[in-house]
Amino acid sequence: MSVPDLLVLWEEWADRDLGLPGYETPGAAGADLRANLPLATRGAGFPLAPMQRAIVPTGLRVEIPPGYEAQIRPRSGLALKHGITLPNTPGTIDSDYRGPLGVLLINLGAEPYVIRHGDRIAQMVVAPVVQARFTESAGLSQTGRGSGGFGSTGRR
Repeated sequence: MSVPDLLVLWEEWADRDLGLPGYETPGAAGADLRANLPLATRGAGFPLAPMQRAIVPTGLRVEIPPGYEAQIRPRSGLALKHGITLPNTPGTIDSDYRGPLGVLLINLGAEPYVIRHGDRIAQMVVAPVVQARFTESAGLSQTGRGSGGFGSTGRR
């Protein structure tokens, strides 16, 4: 299996001592992304009030090879313990995006939460992408489910 090579560029202000995204275990699907806060806010951290949404910087830009995407997903420990998650999970980074890599977080917890410089805030999963061809049709094939929508298959 071919391993895609993601090129990573540090923002000029970023703390390079935090290191590049990495896999914490040999079987990990997601590489951890860390909060890389601007120098002026590193000491105090980044406060996130209940129900507040904010983009937390990683200090990185990435170049994803054509035919791949990067999915940004929540960290289960932050979600369980503090209610910190992503409102648009998974977030998608397309292969042609070259801007700053920020993580959109939301605090669904009852208490304010402070994101500290260097905290692991999300995970990035690199996945292949298939672009479909869309063809207009006069009809669709029939299935047992038909047009049944959300919850139509029932509870088993």
